[in-house]
Amino acid sequence: MDLFNDSNNLLPYDGEAIYLGRILDAKEANDYFDRLLNTIHWENDQANIFGKIIVTKRKVAWYGDKPFSYTYSKITKTAHPWSEELLALKKRVEQEAGCTFNSCLLNLYHTGEEGMAWHSDAEKDLQKHGTIASLSLGAQRKFAFKHKESQLRKDVFLEHGSLLLMKGSIQDNWLHRLPPTKKVQHPRINLTFRTITTI
Repeated sequence: MDLFNDSNNLLPYDGEAIYLGRILDAKEANDYFDRLLNTIHWENDQANIFGKIIVTKRKVAWYGDKPFSYTYSKITKTAHPWSEELLALKKRVEQEAGCTFNSCLLNLYHTGEEGMAWHSDAEKDLQKHGTIASLSLGAQRKFAFKHKESQLRKDVFLEHGSLLLMKGSIQDNWLHRLPPTKKVQHPRINLTFRTITTI
């Protein structure tokens, strides 16, 4: 249990979720949203659930320093080379996070009805207790945390152009999700910058 917490930490113990709010102004965020929507190699995501391949409406893309592989939900993806826009955003996020990243998983949610179930980002390819930086563009969405043992819940609304840092032992102790909602009709792009160690 963490005895000393960052004052910006959304979580009371067992990990850090630091919400920095907007790091891009409205014009920058709008420009990046439009460019990423039209230039990223978007694909429908897949998950292997009980041996059956499920294809989601949500779209994803995987980028990195090298064409290394990343496996989650028993599906392996190979990274595309960085685009100009992603490199610029990576540099900006690294300055805010105080660390470097070698990859980025992007998610495109067309409406609020597309979400993400409870999970932890604890794949063996990821740096143990490394920082994951989550940049949000587009529609504001609620993001939820749930402690694995106590079941304590913490929610935050992620704004257009905002950055959330998940650090320390958070993936060991907390689940997170993007709950679906019928109230949001606009798309959202989420970029999660991370560090892959099995290169």
